Amino acid sequence: MTGQVRTVDGRVAGRRGQETRQKLLDCLREMLSTSPYRDVKVIDVARMAGTSPATFYQYFPDVEGAVLEIAEEMAEDSGGLKELVDGKSWAGKTGFTTSEELVDGFLAFWRKNDAILRVVTLGAAEGDKRFFKIRMKVLNSVAGPLTEAVKANQAKTDKTVDPAAISGSLVSLLASAAEHSKAFTSWGVKVKDLKPNLALQVYLGVTGKKPPK
Repeated sequence: MTGQVRTVDGRVAGRRGQETRQKLLDCLREMLSTSPYRDVKVIDVARMAGTSPATFYQYFPDVEGAVLEIAEEMAEDSGGLKELVDGKSWAGKTGFTTSEELVDGFLAFWRKNDAILRVVTLGAAEGDKRFFKIRMKVLNSVAGPLTEAVKANQAKTDKTVDPAAISGSLVSLLASAAEHSKAFTSWGVKVKDLKPNLALQVYLGVTGKKPPK
């Protein structure tokens, strides 16, 4: 935790206060992974953290406010996804490896943050601009460098290609696949077969070519 942490009324929290605040966030994260977002109550989070609702309200206005804190931290961490694409080669077998690493890293990030991403996706779908902004920050960490990759690999040779449209489609594909992993199982798709097929589609989208054998 960096910088000053303040209470709702503007006071600077001391070391113990910061620890309590962080414990409340950690407990909320855990509860979101096992309970529907709207079933989570302040009293339950406080009880799990071994403190009182009054203490919770010293640091957060409500559950939604605390959820937004977690979501914003997650969005900051998503900046690391950019490294899976930025400056990577998309040529030949090396390019397909880049595609595989992107798919693997993206799905791993989504799996790690699944609970909070479900809340973010729900809020964005319901028109909450705060959650929409956070979701777009996560997706843009990949969409931006993917757009540049398409420009470098396809746009110079095929003027009909819209790099932003292709990268947006690919990122939407990855997000949808990550969010609906259980659906693939119901369709008879094995988990081990999902990643290479997603990598194939990403490689085709970026390069316009079939991957080398």
